[in-house]
Amino acid sequence: MSDTSFRTEKDSLGEMQVPADALYAAQTQRAVENFPISGIRFPRRFIHAMGTIKKAAAQANAEMGLLDAAVAEAIVRAADEVIAGTLDAQFVLDVYQTGSGTSTNMNTNEVIGTRATQLAGGDKRVHPNDHVNMGQSSNDVIPTAMHVSARVAIHEDLIPALERLQGALNAKAAEFDDVVKSGRTHLMDATPVRLGQEFGGYASQIEHGIRRLRNASEELAELALGGTAVGTGTNAVPGFPAKTIEKISALTGLQFREAENHFEAQGAKDACVSASGALNTLAVSLLKIANDIRWLASGPTSGLAEITLPAIQPGSSIMPGKVNPVMSEAMMMVCAQVMGNHVAVTIGGQHGNFELNVMMPVMAHNFLQSVEILSRACDAFRANAVEGIGANRERCRELLEKNPSIATALNAYIGYDQAASVAKESAKNFESVRDVVKRRGLLSDEQLDHVLNVREMTEPGIPGGGVVGGGGG
Repeated sequence: MSDTSFRTEKDSLGEMQVPADALYAAQTQRAVENFPISGIRFPRRFIHAMGTIKKAAAQANAEMGLLDAAVAEAIVRAADEVIAGTLDAQFVLDVYQTGSGTSTNMNTNEVIGTRATQLAGGDKRVHPNDHVNMGQSSNDVIPTAMHVSARVAIHEDLIPALERLQGALNAKAAEFDDVVKSGRTHLMDATPVRLGQEFGGYASQIEHGIRRLRNASEELAELALGGTAVGTGTNAVPGFPAKTIEKISALTGLQFREAENHFEAQGAKDACVSASGALNTLAVSLLKIANDIRWLASGPTSGLAEITLPAIQPGSSIMPGKVNPVMSEAMMMVCAQVMGNHVAVTIGGQHGNFELNVMMPVMAHNFLQSVEILSRACDAFRANAVEGIGANRERCRELLEKNPSIATALNAYIGYDQAASVAKESAKNFESVRDVVKRRGLLSDEQLDHVLNVREMTEPGIPGGGVVGGGGG
């Protein structure tokens, strides 16, 4: 590349050579050269939030008479391009950078300032600090962008995907309500359940996850904007934060409010850690669901094979006809990544040193990545696995008939000790509890039909209406 491909820009440290066609300037270029670490950029949701904040701030400053109307209008138009994503190629910085995110705040200020100058005709420069960053500091803008992007992503991406998955699981719960099968505890046979009850449990896990996310989102509604450098609000005119945040709320369709305490909002990122905890819990739930479904479908001859999964791709390069539970495996890997992301967010939250947290970029990246991959995984898992699950009713019946734990229903009629003896013989000989009881002459056929009603055993109460003889786990 020849020297003519660059232009000279200046900042407080001196001159820098910047690509001639770049909208950013010296401070961004310094960060490009200082942090050639991972190639990982801030997610689209974060850049969208940065554009939203700069647009809202320009409008507020203009309405308060602090910013020339024409300059403000140019900033708004440039910020709209940032929001739309048309300038994403100009956001070139690694997430592993200054812990305050100052480099990315200045990347945003420089891009918007240059583009606004172009849109205004170039007669008057729109200054990245004096105009675009008016009333702000990186130290309150970046934590504000973290909360805005996280809350928008939760409500627009993750919760809708979870609601769709919950709906699919509830539909399967209804479809499979008539399928009575072996329950399992400790991976061992236990008293009967309905396949629909298992899927209803999965749907309830998702419902609880949505509720946790909504609660976490409320914490993210508090914004640090207005604290400027250290939380005191120096250089921000009174009224600016409230007016700007009101506009952020209007632009996003979600209600935000100024932080109750700006020192908490900038010195700590506890709300982000808490919300990441909700994502972590959701990952635990989804991994349990995906893993259960994987095991329920295991086989087809040497596993449980109580359900069937859609065959969406060949499972082996060498074994003909093999089909694997690939959607469960993909979901499980996503969940593992989210759990790892939460560890980094947790450590990041610990580094709120005095008046500023200094690990915000990686916290923002990890949180938004977790939301994105969870959202996409939920939709893929639903569409390619859950909606196509079938019940193997014959197999469920076969395994249930040989389940020794059915003997639990005998406790109230022949006592725990005798029932335990029946269960042991059933398991040893791999025969049904019914056959053992009949051979021993402990109950009549009529009594057995009454007592060993496996459908009735899936509901509260004593099967057959007997008197309780004992309990267990």
